[in-house]
Amino acid sequence: MTALSRYRTEWFASAAEARRDVLAGIVVSLALIPEAIGFSIIAGVDPRVGLYASVAIAIVISLLGGRPAMISAATAAVAVVVIPLVRDHGVDYLFAATILMAVIQIAAGLLRLDLLMQFVSRSVITGFVNALAILIFMAQLPQFGGVTWHTYAMVAAGLAIIYLVPRVTKAVPSPLVAIIVLAVASIALGLPVRTVGDMGRLPEGLPSLTLPNVPLTLDTLRIILPYSLTMAAVGLLESLLTAQIVDDMTETDSNKRRECIGQGGANIAAALVGGMGGCAMIGQSVINVTSGGRKRLSTFVAGAFLLFLLAVLGPVVGRIPMPALVAVMIMVSIGTFSWNSIPNLRRHPPTSSIVMLVTVAVVVATHDLAQGVLAGVLLSGIFFAGKVQRMFTVERTPGADGVTYRVAGEIFFASVDRFTRAFQPEAGQAVTIDVSAAHFWDISGVGALDKIVARLRREGSPVQVIGYNRASADLVDRFAMHDKTGVELGVVPH
Repeated sequence: MTALSRYRTEWFASAAEARRDVLAGIVVSLALIPEAIGFSIIAGVDPRVGLYASVAIAIVISLLGGRPAMISAATAAVAVVVIPLVRDHGVDYLFAATILMAVIQIAAGLLRLDLLMQFVSRSVITGFVNALAILIFMAQLPQFGGVTWHTYAMVAAGLAIIYLVPRVTKAVPSPLVAIIVLAVASIALGLPVRTVGDMGRLPEGLPSLTLPNVPLTLDTLRIILPYSLTMAAVGLLESLLTAQIVDDMTETDSNKRRECIGQGGANIAAALVGGMGGCAMIGQSVINVTSGGRKRLSTFVAGAFLLFLLAVLGPVVGRIPMPALVAVMIMVSIGTFSWNSIPNLRRHPPTSSIVMLVTVAVVVATHDLAQGVLAGVLLSGIFFAGKVQRMFTVERTPGADGVTYRVAGEIFFASVDRFTRAFQPEAGQAVTIDVSAAHFWDISGVGALDKIVARLRREGSPVQVIGYNRASADLVDRFAMHDKTGVELGVVPH
């Protein structure tokens, strides 16, 4: 498949797919508005900063990203990081930090740091998904404070429409039907409910290109670099995890390296139109996929239609009732949560369940996805090391010519203590250590073998080590203090 044909396939393969992508993108664009305004408020900037960022990121990532149908825009994960920067130095430093963030993300893609995702276990991903579902639901709770019964009724009606319409027809995404029906009812009846306009003043007109008004000095770099590094790391982490989730939902693969580079390009575009940094959004991505979005066209439409709404239909958009969008986001939280993970707590190994629960607990407690995933990855590593360090045996076999120890399994830093204690004094008997079924992974394992050989020889026992595999032999030849492996593998010279 040529590059041109592959690109066309990623955009739309048929008219029916294009129609579904367009409708899905429209739904997502409506769901982006309150989120972008809310994240702008969190960061302490004007709503335009979040809204224009969402427009630019969604459009550019549809062109450059590595995961079709995934939605990227301004996010809370990045907004919470920049609060001190905006407070202490102003919004122009935010734009400068966003550009540097983007450069770091592009460098990460070129250096293939996306491969680090291989160390994120399925339990961590499940915990990440469940935590996000909980956070999405919790983010809707403030909309129920100090409201009349009309809000509750509209949310219930919205959920009913979302879940019942697909039983009648799937020609139009049910979340879009819910938003339109509830908006018409709210405006026609003048219902006392909160609207999108109550979240903050919507921008008027198109964004304009601008450069950050900051001095190009080392002091500026010293100020923004810590924030840019954190923003880049958090943005890539959430984007790559969300890409994996969309991969699973659509049963397709994505180019994670290209996604890293695309995120960088999208964030540069966001900063140049006066926007904040962003990354992939799992909630909006789920809305897109469940609404039928599968191609890059859906992501492009989400950004382009959002721009149309802000530039042309701002007053109308401001009258959309918040209960309609709350209903959509509750649907997202329900659809995002991995309900199978609950019965799997009993079926899966305890260590996997603990990793999943810890990831959820840390993310929900801190509202920081990076901390939760880091905790899960570290705990997975500890459990894995603990499991592997027990995956070896040492069998002692006495014989007429001496004693033979047959070692099988993995010898590395976590298993050296048990490995060393498996050998006992032999009172001058000849000792053969057969490692043909073992593998030495690091210098800790080689050092443990050194210690065993030296101790047995001090006690008067001749010692021979046989059976190294090639990788272990190379490690011993380079780092061992006792005999080397010799020219032939498995033979130790006397």
